[in-house]
Amino acid sequence: MNLASNLERWAAERPSHPAVLFEGRRIGYAELDAAASRLAHALRAHGVAAGDRVALYLPNIPEYLVAYYAAQKLGAITVSINAVFRTAEVEYLLADSGSKVVFTVGELAQFVPRERCPALEHLVVCEGDAPAGAATLAGWSAGRAAQLPGVDCAADAPASLLYSSGTTGFPKGVTLTQSNIATNIATAASCSGYREDDRLAVFLPLFHVYGQNYIMNAAVLAGATLVLFRRFVPDQVLEAIGRERVTMFFGVPTIFIGLLSTDLSRYDLSSIRYEMSAAATMPEEISRRWTERFGRRVYEGYGLTECSPFACYNDLVEHRFGSVGRAVEGFELAIFDETDREVPRGEWGEIVIRGPGVMKGYWNRPADTAQALRGGWLHSGDIGRMDDDGYVYIVDRVKDMINLSGFKVWPAEVEQYLYKLPQVQEVAVYGVPHPEKGEQVVAAVVPKPGETITADEVIAYCRANIAAYKVPARVDVVAELPKSPTGKILKRILRDQAAKA
Repeated sequence: MNLASNLERWAAERPSHPAVLFEGRRIGYAELDAAASRLAHALRAHGVAAGDRVALYLPNIPEYLVAYYAAQKLGAITVSINAVFRTAEVEYLLADSGSKVVFTVGELAQFVPRERCPALEHLVVCEGDAPAGAATLAGWSAGRAAQLPGVDCAADAPASLLYSSGTTGFPKGVTLTQSNIATNIATAASCSGYREDDRLAVFLPLFHVYGQNYIMNAAVLAGATLVLFRRFVPDQVLEAIGRERVTMFFGVPTIFIGLLSTDLSRYDLSSIRYEMSAAATMPEEISRRWTERFGRRVYEGYGLTECSPFACYNDLVEHRFGSVGRAVEGFELAIFDETDREVPRGEWGEIVIRGPGVMKGYWNRPADTAQALRGGWLHSGDIGRMDDDGYVYIVDRVKDMINLSGFKVWPAEVEQYLYKLPQVQEVAVYGVPHPEKGEQVVAAVVPKPGETITADEVIAYCRANIAAYKVPARVDVVAELPKSPTGKILKRILRDQAAKA
């Protein structure tokens, strides 16, 4: 098997059908496959073989797909590097993975410390000016053959390394196999109902598992079209939806929150038939507001990089607000207590997962792998509960739980209440150390445009609606919250800022 076979099939069956639309460029399936084949020939000529690591340090540009599928054709392992990472972070990932080649763009090439990465043999620039000693994608591909069928890989052969966020230490390389990804994207395409005539808005980063597998790989499996954006710039994306007749919109909760406060009447969004949110928990209040306003529910998925990522979906049969749905085909989810025993339905504990998408392990980290996969289950680190029908409800991350004088406070629960305040655009609740109570609750609140709210108003609202120990001891009204490239709110930065203060 080979992930590039999906691209090759559509190149043969529908050669002119657009695979990618990007900044005025229209790239058909045959053109994309030919570009990947030429680059695969170049990689082979430069010593890359099955099992070698090929790093992609790239923004959302078509060349990301070219490099990804070129590496897959050879059975090489793609290594995804966050495009906002800088020298020390890039060095760590290149060294940890032992990457032989890195593809990047001119503006990012300066952050690749070639002299400190002994395994790195080639730096290839896909866009922009190449520094001295670097190759270019065009130069490597020139004169190469336009066909190269993908090699046959074993089902358990590693296909991709996607690094965990590293919020609890150095990032770990999540090793996903050919079978992990192939089965997961097939389920994703089926659940979301991808069609050949669909056009998917892709502004979420391709270096992230959601963008790379659920959207990019699953769309290529279905023969759909990726309407690609470098990043989410609201006006650009919303105008392109009407112009390119986008049918499917994929976001994260912060994007849907922002759109609910946007005047969308001047955009033609009539072509959209489907919206989905993942990568972070969607507040129930936001989901309800979206459905009330647009008459469509926002579908939700749940999983981890470690399970390729799709394990749970809300829902093919019945949608339940506040839930991430039920386990998808082939997967099982359960709720375990601290002794790794399943708890009764309705009680909260750690969400554990098993199924065909669960990773092979962490790259060169057998102890971490054994801990994460103990007992045959992937331990997610997420706290949740399951109802009698198998619907899963996320409570929060284990590491985000606040311990206040022995009471457990789950930030997501407090946030759900704060989102009901009509003046609130975004909110983040987190814990900071306290000399007597252990921790105390802090909230950072972003008002909606044109609205004002005070800390006293927020605290008074909380006192009237939730238990006293959950009420924030401090509320900061801020202009914005720190976010990752995928739109996740970075509470660790808020905690660090509070500690320094």
